Amino acid sequence: MNYQTQMQLKRFLKQPLITYSLLALTAIVFLGTELSGGSTNGQVLVNWGAMSRMEILYYHEYWRFFTPMFLHIGWLHFAVNMVTLYYVGAQVEGIYGHWRYLLIYLLSGVSGNIVSFAFGSPTSISAGASTALFGLFGAFVLLGRHFRNNPAISFMVQRYATFIGINLIFNLFSSSVDILGHIGGLIGGLLIASALAVPEHSKEFNIHERIVAGIFFIFLLIVCLVLGFKKYGFLV
Repeated sequence: MNYQTQMQLKRFLKQPLITYSLLALTAIVFLGTELSGGSTNGQVLVNWGAMSRMEILYYHEYWRFFTPMFLHIGWLHFAVNMVTLYYVGAQVEGIYGHWRYLLIYLLSGVSGNIVSFAFGSPTSISAGASTALFGLFGAFVLLGRHFRNNPAISFMVQRYATFIGINLIFNLFSSSVDILGHIGGLIGGLLIASALAVPEHSKEFNIHERIVAGIFFIFLLIVCLVLGFKKYGFLV
């Protein structure tokens, strides 16, 4: 492989490839729900894997902790989340790298859905990438602690922290928003990003804190699952 080809390959690999893949996959799923009867149709959403506690409890469809992050309720919901993913995802992927970023996104989405399962309304149906997106916000805000001497990162962290605060406040007054999923995703993102650290800067992340963050993330998921099943009488 010659030098020019190597440079082209490096430039290609530096692109936010995971973000583009997530955008494409989510768009395909959204179009699928639209063609299946409409993305605002509750039964269509359940059929495609939305968060439905009854299906999890009675039919053991535990994959519903994963699939809701790829579903959206209506065009506006889809458009807002995809624009957010495009801009925020590219930044976080550039900092954490492709595979760490993918883990942060997916595990934050799962943690948000599990928290929603444990504390949300038993009859509600929820879906959306917001659980995972709040995890990305958490991963970015975490950088403010480890790179406080970097003015550019500090400025961006302040903007994200302000956005998160405003968003959560507005969510308190909206009955259609799963704020518990957002909070769960945010906490998940903070913990997973802390455990994974930033490549080539892992010395900035205390190894003991990383281990504790990973353990606490697993503990959080287990506790929420137990509380959720006890809440619905499936555990004594």
